Amino acid sequence: MLPLIIVLCVIGFLLLVFVIMLISFFNGTKKLQLNIGNSKAQLDVQLKRRFDLIPNLVETVKGYTKHESETLKNITGLRSKIAAPGGNTPENQALLSSEIAKFNISVEAYPELKANTNFMSLQGELNNTETKIAHFRQFVNDSVLQYNRRIATFPNLIFAKMFGFKAEEALKTPELERENVKVSF
Repeated sequence: MLPLIIVLCVIGFLLLVFVIMLISFFNGTKKLQLNIGNSKAQLDVQLKRRFDLIPNLVETVKGYTKHESETLKNITGLRSKIAAPGGNTPENQALLSSEIAKFNISVEAYPELKANTNFMSLQGELNNTETKIAHFRQFVNDSVLQYNRRIATFPNLIFAKMFGFKAEEALKTPELERENVKVSF
């Protein structure tokens, strides 16, 4: 009788440990999934911020620049394209980033524009936003890596399959953003 009680206690203890492991795995993995969602949402906030800043920057610069009107038209057109349903794609975001880089370089030719406090403020905000976008892209990829690492290691991979957790994809840099920015006057 005593050995049967000991065996049942050991089995109960092992079962309890297993249930605690499952709960811990599930909760920890859900937290990592939520981190991925949050980091993507934060990236969207920064992309929206950039989207809202562009018209103010363009209007400030319009009075100073005439021969860069092509770049300004491209930026405005891309902004409209991104605003359209289905237009907020990584490719369009890459094109917008490229045009903004060209724009920032081209304004160097206008000393009076660089001295304009409105322009400097907006350009600073845009540069700050671009830095935040890069930061949040990194945050998304770090969150995805942490989550994928968790569900790919033993014994977690068994639990991941049991609960239906699937690997997430990291953000990839579109080919367009990998190219050097070309500026011509």
